[in-house]
Amino acid sequence: MRILGTITLLFIIVGGLDWLLIGLFQFDFIGILLGGSGAILSRIVYTLIGISALWQFLPLFGIVHLGDAGAKIKRGNIDRP
Repeated sequence: MRILGTITLLFIIVGGLDWLLIGLFQFDFIGILLGGSGAILSRIVYTLIGISALWQFLPLFGIVHLGDAGAKIKRGNIDRP
């Protein structure tokens, strides 16, 4: 779960920086890098960024407890004979 959290955080950072460039300079870095904002690769990356944002929201609402799951797994391994 920690790896997934890190990957989604990186997608959100890339998306945020892309929006910064769009807001300040009207420059869509992801769109230009992947063949335009309407290209299928760009749309896939934009979709992954949106899904990543949703994934990062889950712990805020108590739906998923990423830290608690890791702690329970570790305790479970220690308590076993």
